[in-house]
Amino acid sequence: MGSITVRKRKDGSVAYTAQIRIMQKGVTVYQESQTFDRKTTAQAWLKRRETEMAEPGAITKANRKGATVKEMIERYLDEYERLRPLGKTKRATLKAISETWLGKLEDKGITSQKLVEYANDRMQKDGIQPQTVGNDLAHLGAVLSVARPAWGYDIDPMAMPDARRVLRKMGAVSKSKERERRPTLKELDALLQYFGEMRDRRKQEIDMVRVTVFALFSTRRQEEITRIKWGSIDEARRMVLITDMKNPGQKYGNDVWCLVPDEAWAVMQSMPKVADEVFPYNARSVSASFTRACHFLEIDDLHFHDLRHDGVSRLFEMGWDIPKVASVSGHRDWNSMRRYTHLKGSGDHYKDWPWLERVISGPTIEARKRVRKPDAS
Repeated sequence: MGSITVRKRKDGSVAYTAQIRIMQKGVTVYQESQTFDRKTTAQAWLKRRETEMAEPGAITKANRKGATVKEMIERYLDEYERLRPLGKTKRATLKAISETWLGKLEDKGITSQKLVEYANDRMQKDGIQPQTVGNDLAHLGAVLSVARPAWGYDIDPMAMPDARRVLRKMGAVSKSKERERRPTLKELDALLQYFGEMRDRRKQEIDMVRVTVFALFSTRRQEEITRIKWGSIDEARRMVLITDMKNPGQKYGNDVWCLVPDEAWAVMQSMPKVADEVFPYNARSVSASFTRACHFLEIDDLHFHDLRHDGVSRLFEMGWDIPKVASVSGHRDWNSMRRYTHLKGSGDHYKDWPWLERVISGPTIEARKRVRKPDAS
């Protein structure tokens, strides 16, 4: 069934080509060959492959046309998008992976060595941070975990776990560092002053004054803020329904009722009911406006999401326990809130904060739009 042929290369070295050919009823049903530098290595490979191919179903499995990583990713994006829409970041990451050399690799060629090689390439050639590599492998792992049991692709189930274990020991993959950045009262004063001036000059379509203060006291993310609807507010319980709340395992359809602290409730009630949404703005525009203001005011390394962190921290500092804080923030896993447990009840540093009353009683963007500009004369 197997044979070894010897040939001389151009450089004078000797190559040993081991070949397997399986015949059934006079017809070749399978053949495979590998070239080695040593005869003993060729003999060992030949013996091993002959044993493997003698197993029931081995020929059928070997003749099966493999699927590339790119093909698996495309199928995953196509089929799972219908069942549960994927986040933009995950979709973009998988698309990027499919266009690399790893995307050309066939299913049976996916080994822990290849995955480690890909991760090292990303860090050394592309300058990617370990936490980003970790995210890449996590997203790809989701595809591979489906491709083997659901589609029958020939994937080693231990390839990804083994690769991640090796990379972890090498320090090549890690979780994203938790940010501890919180805005100071001085920074907030500068931001709100800036947003107020932009509003008064009619150079802003978003009421960033109210959005910023609401984000701070409600602990809501920018996407969540722009999805709150007047019809999804429980006046009696002082709660709002947050749709599609961010969650690692369920980004869409994860709707949660969240408690609204008094300060955030007052800001929300000061918004005019001119649309279905309480804050009828585009989430990306909110983030862009905040970032532009920070750059203009030279406020270093402050993100809109840091308002949420500050809001959650404030509730703990006021002496709230984990269940009560979670009823506001929407955290489902209390373990993820352990980072805040070191905060001791030190009171509310926003007590008697003048900006809260100014925001609640101040003009709105919508009110400004209704004021007719005086005719020039």
